[in-house]
Amino acid sequence: MPKNMANYLTIGRVLMIPVFLVLMYVAFPGSRYWALAVYIVACLTDFADGYIARHYHQVSDFGKFMDPLADKCLVMAALCCFVEQGDMLAWILAVVLVREFAVSGMRLVAVEKGRVIAAAWSGKIKTASTMVCICLILFGIPHWLNIVCQIIILVTTVYSGAEYFIKNADVFKESKEA
Repeated sequence: MPKNMANYLTIGRVLMIPVFLVLMYVAFPGSRYWALAVYIVACLTDFADGYIARHYHQVSDFGKFMDPLADKCLVMAALCCFVEQGDMLAWILAVVLVREFAVSGMRLVAVEKGRVIAAAWSGKIKTASTMVCICLILFGIPHWLNIVCQIIILVTTVYSGAEYFIKNADVFKESKEA
């Protein structure tokens, strides 16, 4: 296995985002199913790169930065397409965006204080359930199931965001100077 296979997979996922977007916007029969296929492969690279990085000791600063960014870009690309195409309510996308920016901002503040905030299980569940819901929506599910998927995305997003802030509230407390 190459020295940084995990990073190659992450880069591959980033490169799949424009391919996914093109397939979402071209109008030929089955283009949305091709977009679904690209999205599934991209999701699989997310699981594979994490496993490879940990199992083969290929964890790198590049991977720590780029892997979550690639995930966020992939998910946001899909959700933006859904809003534009009428498959998702815009305010749900807004909640997802606010949560992502807020958690990323909190992590930046923590890093300045010499602390790393690891991904919580609720964040991993949010990511996995969101990816599954996106796949279902891409597949072309009935409207009622689409609503259920939007609710799942919303609830897991809000819950995981709240958990990050509750568990790490001390990050925002000013340290006492001597």
